[in-house]
Amino acid sequence: MSEFLVLSSWDFVSRSSFFVRSSLLVLACWSFVTTPAFSQERGTKNKEPETQPLRPEAGKFPPFEKSHAYRGELVFVDHANRRGSIRVEGTGKFYRNDPQPFAMLPYGVVRYQGAPADLRDIPLGTVMHVRDFLPPDPKTSAVPVLPVNNKEKDVGHYRGTGTAPAENHVLLLEDEPSHCLREGKVWKLNEVTLKNNAGKIIASRKQRSAEAGDSKEEELTFDAATRIWRGRERIRVADLVAEKAWPVSGKKSLDGQAVQLGITWKPAPGDGLSGAFTQFHISDIWLDDAAIQNAALFQTETHKVFIRSRWMPAWVDAVEYGKFGRATVTATLFGGMDPSLYTDFQKGAGAQMNGAENTLKHTAGHYGPSHIAANGKIVDVTQASGEAPVGSSGIQIQFETELIIEGIRPGRVVRVRPESWPKMQVPREEYLFDGASIDERFPTPAIFPKY
Repeated sequence: MSEFLVLSSWDFVSRSSFFVRSSLLVLACWSFVTTPAFSQERGTKNKEPETQPLRPEAGKFPPFEKSHAYRGELVFVDHANRRGSIRVEGTGKFYRNDPQPFAMLPYGVVRYQGAPADLRDIPLGTVMHVRDFLPPDPKTSAVPVLPVNNKEKDVGHYRGTGTAPAENHVLLLEDEPSHCLREGKVWKLNEVTLKNNAGKIIASRKQRSAEAGDSKEEELTFDAATRIWRGRERIRVADLVAEKAWPVSGKKSLDGQAVQLGITWKPAPGDGLSGAFTQFHISDIWLDDAAIQNAALFQTETHKVFIRSRWMPAWVDAVEYGKFGRATVTATLFGGMDPSLYTDFQKGAGAQMNGAENTLKHTAGHYGPSHIAANGKIVDVTQASGEAPVGSSGIQIQFETELIIEGIRPGRVVRVRPESWPKMQVPREEYLFDGASIDERFPTPAIFPKY
């Protein structure tokens, strides 16, 4: 079995080189749709985050390398407010850890199966890798604000340390295959133990070209519900047994077979003392490049439809006011999207811009977001030189309108719709009736318990 191709596409999240300037480049970019979101070029591979917690500043994208990193199980999602809860892996028994709330930064990026995603796309139970910071503004945080050193506390009851970080505003949220593809890694399967189509796999996450011994082995469970993908087909554990790739019963060496894994957690038999309640579970196995790229393709298409219906998020860099309500707005489009979405922002094209809250909710939308949005056209599109930080596309637009609305001010989050995107209604939970009220913007953080 050949190892996975790791193609450079951190650009999906931040770099501007994928901004397409012609239809030929659009076609060229299509080949990257199913590739991982990040690349080694971004300089984040194998970098450890800084120890000093960082609080992002308004109007600035925080440096990726200063983020706090952890992984854990997604146990609750409030997709309309871009927040949820994660059971964080610490130094103790995983199953005892209290779920910890998180909120996505307005420019925070979500990745699922190697493609752009929204929180609503990720099944509960999925183990996610997280990069996050302190709340930018504790007064308006959508989740509880904790002491800065909270992750260092030993919470007892076999939980250990690191399970309740104060850094709960997320820059990057990615599942296992997205994380591995970004870092150029694969899972090497060393041994399988099987009985009645269920069992355990001994595996280790490694760089594609790494020799044995560069990472520790993990024991992961699987069962008959584990999805196995080969090319464009989905097969069962029983199929691998029938093909004699896996044994009917007992152990078999898999000789370091390179795959990508989807990882979840669920209760397992045992008394908890042997690690049964800490083990992770395999939800999916992608056996080859074609399989994971096919999964990424479908997820990319799902996300493209979603963004076109909710509009591209951005923040306002500057506003140049004219007479009688006219204004020219300079805004930076957020990163993490498929390249084809950015190509729809063309100089001279008509567009609409609407104010948005930090959860990316439209701040006025009683009859749809188009009803009150500022109408105008895109008068310029520029590409920043060099690397753009994570969360930014590196693409800046100038939008000219004859009647600017209140929500469009420097430092504020907005959403933008090129005229080629459809006008659609959004559900009630995704817009604000009264953008001036913090209680209207989201239910208070009191919905989350503080353990």
